[in-house]
Amino acid sequence: MAHKNYRYIYGPVFSWRLGVSLGIDPISQKDKICSFDCVYCQIGKTKKFSYQRKIYISEKELLAEINSLPAIDIDYITFSGRGEPTLAKNLGKMIKAIRKTRKEKIAVITNSSLLSQKDVAQDLLAVDFVLAKLDAYDQQSLQKINRPLPAINFQKIVQGVKQFRSVYSKKLALQIMFTKDNIKHADKIAQLAREINPHEIQLNTPLRRCPAQPLSKKELKGITKYFSGFNTISVYDINKEEVKPISKKNTLTRRGKA
Repeated sequence: MAHKNYRYIYGPVFSWRLGVSLGIDPISQKDKICSFDCVYCQIGKTKKFSYQRKIYISEKELLAEINSLPAIDIDYITFSGRGEPTLAKNLGKMIKAIRKTRKEKIAVITNSSLLSQKDVAQDLLAVDFVLAKLDAYDQQSLQKINRPLPAINFQKIVQGVKQFRSVYSKKLALQIMFTKDNIKHADKIAQLAREINPHEIQLNTPLRRCPAQPLSKKELKGITKYFSGFNTISVYDINKEEVKPISKKNTLTRRGKA
């Protein structure tokens, strides 16, 4: 496979949730820019916090990289990367531009902090799969696990996910990262999940290198009983496949080491 110094795209990688996924980082700055500083983040601490949307890269620049890709088989084109992708004000325009040139499904992995904003929700209505984070069960646990900007309110996050679910007709998953900090309150998170009613529950634990310790397969399996009735998948349930990235360096920067 030909190699090139890609600035905005990375992978493809094997994703236990998405199959073979080509990543797009719509922020693509030197430092991670996010509204959270999660204790388990595999790409390090948040050095630049933001809750305001702005344009970081142009659709034209991104499309030039997409169009220069070698022939590769992928299941999803996924907006994620080194920061919160919905902070990109032109996210919707990027999605539309990719739709015109690629046939693959499009996904967005979000920490849910901006979903209550109408422009963010409108952008995400155009994708095939939204993976929305929900690791906490109240404001205190949000501050302990996700360590957000002070202005971010937990109830507003939950309300934003609920509202988005009510108008989104495609696939919405709740991605829940379980650690020692929230395992004892899986029942409370499950209750919120029932109020949201997503199409899928994704039970995760930090298997890539980070400061937080992962739960065992047995511990994570024990949590599934709280999510009975949902279509539930676990990070331990999927056999990992080897996928060769087009740029290993860019991929490590955005995903961390296994």
